[in-house]
Amino acid sequence: MSQAGKTLFDTIWNDHRVNDAPAPDGGPDTLYIDLHLIHEVTSPQAFSILRDRGMKLRHPNQTMATMDHSTPSTPPRPDGTYVIENPDAEIQLTALESNCSEFGVPLYPLGHENQGIVHVTAPELGLVQPGMTIVCGDSHTSTHGAFGALAFGIGTSQVAHVFATQCLLAKRPKTFEIRIDGALQPGVSAKDVILSVISQIGTEAGTGHVFEYTGSAIRAMSMEERMTVTNMSIEGGATAGLIQPDEVTFDYLQGRDFAPQGPDFDEAVADWRSRFQPADGVYDRCVSFNADEMEPMITYGTNPGMGMPVRDTVPDPADLENKSDRLSFQRALDYMRVEPGKPLLGHPVDVVFVGSCTNSRLSDLRDAAGLMDGRKVNDGVRMLVVPGSRKVKAAAELEGLDQIFLRAGAEWREPGCSMCLAMNGDKIEPGQLSVSTSNRNFEGRQGKRGRTVLASPLTAAACAVTGVITDVREMM
Repeated sequence: MSQAGKTLFDTIWNDHRVNDAPAPDGGPDTLYIDLHLIHEVTSPQAFSILRDRGMKLRHPNQTMATMDHSTPSTPPRPDGTYVIENPDAEIQLTALESNCSEFGVPLYPLGHENQGIVHVTAPELGLVQPGMTIVCGDSHTSTHGAFGALAFGIGTSQVAHVFATQCLLAKRPKTFEIRIDGALQPGVSAKDVILSVISQIGTEAGTGHVFEYTGSAIRAMSMEERMTVTNMSIEGGATAGLIQPDEVTFDYLQGRDFAPQGPDFDEAVADWRSRFQPADGVYDRCVSFNADEMEPMITYGTNPGMGMPVRDTVPDPADLENKSDRLSFQRALDYMRVEPGKPLLGHPVDVVFVGSCTNSRLSDLRDAAGLMDGRKVNDGVRMLVVPGSRKVKAAAELEGLDQIFLRAGAEWREPGCSMCLAMNGDKIEPGQLSVSTSNRNFEGRQGKRGRTVLASPLTAAACAVTGVITDVREMM
């Protein structure tokens, strides 16, 4: 690393390193954690560790909990209670409420106006701010890097460690610049950008690195678009993803509940501007892309790296040199029931899911509703639209987006992770093909033996209307 300057990652890491000097090569640094986000799935064991050792949380006020993974997306009963189909899900939700009460952790439970997917609610409340270190027992914590925060997922034992010390042992990763210049063409979205990047660099390129997204195409994105990009950093193998905070970031944060207010906000912005100047350090790796050349994307295999422009043909495993790679690739195609050398265009669709921490924000719902306005969901297709939070749901309903979806024949659901990971009743049936705006298309991710292709909200809406894999540009 150059001594002449620092990358954004260098600045944040050095600001939060508790040990006086960098750890020896191969050893971990001790990082101070500004914000710890938790939910019902990965926190119970960590709370049990504290309880067994007679320990308390070091800083409960720097922890925020919400219910998201195991929550039902069906409406509540007339008395305001919810039907929770999965007994394990109910146990998790009950345990989170009990644990947060016992240890003094702020919680947004099911039905609270601030409840929703943890990676949607935290930013919209202003909890996520430039220069922070943020952790959560969830791999898509990288979402918050859109604000210029170093955010990454941790394991259960690490959750307990942060509970007890507000610090974390972590080996310093390397830096990897992903530069994207140019302008996106009509029909091409932030989701297409990150799917395009991962399809070209692969799912392991970022291993041991933090992505820093730079370039004019990134600077032109809204905060919600930036969150879509950083959300999927982990799918490229990276520990986290970062974007330089700028006026777009500051404008988004102003007036939010937990952001500084009034003169304090002006002081915070001045501090952020001075501390987080555009990077003048040297990255360990760099790769560049031209946004002008990007197209609507679709995945065809069983990991997010197996993607292609929607009008392309499925690659042939025979083109791979390594036998093991050929066999693995062919297995994925067999599972997805697609053939090499043929397009996915026109392939029948069973289910369309618009939601997840990748694409359930207001702008995502606007994109999908804008295309569906005046159109109908194709016969034989089930479409679920699941807002990322109660605030998103309320804002969408204020704009009438829910009515557009309902008139089209889609299901308008309650906030949560929903069909992203087939929990609590929302799943596809064996053999069905789902077009999903989520971030993972692993075998069985959305239901046992279900098949998932990843796409943008625009592409997903187009597929819902036509009933087949579709190039959205033909409908715009």
